[in-house]
Amino acid sequence: MSGEIHLALVASLLKRGRQVERLADGISLLAVFFGLAVLLIGTPAPWLSSVLCSVLLLAGLLQKFFAIRVALDADLFAHLATRSDQLAQHTQALDQSLCALGLKANPVDNRDWQSRGLAAMGLLRKQLLCFAVQALLALAGILLLPLFHSAG
Repeated sequence: MSGEIHLALVASLLKRGRQVERLADGISLLAVFFGLAVLLIGTPAPWLSSVLCSVLLLAGLLQKFFAIRVALDADLFAHLATRSDQLAQHTQALDQSLCALGLKANPVDNRDWQSRGLAAMGLLRKQLLCFAVQALLALAGILLLPLFHSAG
């Protein structure tokens, strides 16, 4: 696979993380509204609702962290895909810039772009995992909390 195509493909895949981020933001907002509603209305098991909302928000924050990292990588891969003819020079400049900004410990990174692409895709998988946890918890809350409310 040519370097330019590989970089562009990774960039395109990473940009899908933005769509996941939007869905996760919606779930986080629902968790906040639900948490506030529980405070106003009251439930027989407020601790359960509080724990659920807290875990939903924590998963959302973790997802947001990975979303920011994935978005940065998506932009960098897209930028470098258009400049693949001078990839070695741009790679060295990128590594030095990341180090100068404190985003990387070592200004020298001997990984090729295939390895860097795999690492970036690993961040996207972590973002997707956080979203999946959030979605499953939201679904569990939607299905189970009414049962606790009616039982109490």
